[in-house]
Amino acid sequence: SYTTDAKSREENKKTLENLYSLSVDITKIRRLKEWVLLQDVAYVKEIAGILQEMGADETTVANIIERCPEAILHTPAEINSQRALWQLVCQNEKQLIKLIEQFPESFFTTEYQQNQKANILFFQELGLKNNIITRFLTSAPNIFYNPVEKNKNVIETLQRNYLNLGGSEANMKIWILKLLSQNPFILLNTSTAIQENLEFLQKNDFTDQEVLQLLSKLKGFIFQLNSATMQKSMLFSKNMFKCSDQELKQLVLKCPALLYYSVPVLEERLEGLLKEGISIAQIRETPMVLELTTQIVQYRIKKLSALGYDIKSGNLESLNGTKKDFEVTYGKIQSKKERPIFNPVAPLHIED
Repeated sequence: SYTTDAKSREENKKTLENLYSLSVDITKIRRLKEWVLLQDVAYVKEIAGILQEMGADETTVANIIERCPEAILHTPAEINSQRALWQLVCQNEKQLIKLIEQFPESFFTTEYQQNQKANILFFQELGLKNNIITRFLTSAPNIFYNPVEKNKNVIETLQRNYLNLGGSEANMKIWILKLLSQNPFILLNTSTAIQENLEFLQKNDFTDQEVLQLLSKLKGFIFQLNSATMQKSMLFSKNMFKCSDQELKQLVLKCPALLYYSVPVLEERLEGLLKEGISIAQIRETPMVLELTTQIVQYRIKKLSALGYDIKSGNLESLNGTKKDFEVTYGKIQSKKERPIFNPVAPLHIED
């Protein structure tokens, strides 16, 4: 929407002067978004003034403009409206300026202000806490660009399905809020896609209770898949583990990643495990190990081997879990190894 025709091919001298006066590194802007410097109109001083009013010092202002140069092309009125909008969920201007410095692109996207406002109010009505909404504004801004009706529609589809699957009215609100806070990108899906994916699971003989269990375990990521990719992943797992449909279903419930990851990802991870001398039988016993990347698996095996722990002969539980889980497991194995044979607090029997 900005003019970059022949007559405005030269950098705007006034813009450059104003940026220099704010100690902005113009070479960074030339490298990133030189077209900003070619525009006939820019509001450098005005935007800097608004940021300073909010409590930003000179370094912060320069940093924000260097990271998001198009900020200076917005009118002061647009930025003040955006400021008022974000203040609906920010505790104070100190928090707001901190967010702008970390996520300037999210703040300076002002084209969808009406949708943003309607969605903020809708999320507040839904019961989402303001700190969660600010997290959405910065890390998943696109969900605010949707008309509020679309987001409402997706939420209603989720609520309806939750109740149809046997979820209770009393727990529904908690379930929806948890799902949203774990994965706000659910809202970028259509109601139809959500419906189709749930039907796919039911057609594959997952009971209503099991479908609910999968939804909670997958943190809503299931809605970003489609039945064709899920079908391929399940077929790959069935062939890999040489198991029946019923056994496959149990493995998927144990490790939803078998449904979520594409065949190339599962193949690569399986190959990495087999290279380390781990057997298919061991993987089948602990399929959750496929949730880890090959690099993480190699790193963890190396650390355990240094303690004399042979992964090939044991189960794979010790490899599993988050970084924190693994550190706890590793610590236990280490202290077991270092524990002295005699009891240092037992009394010594010395002859008189």
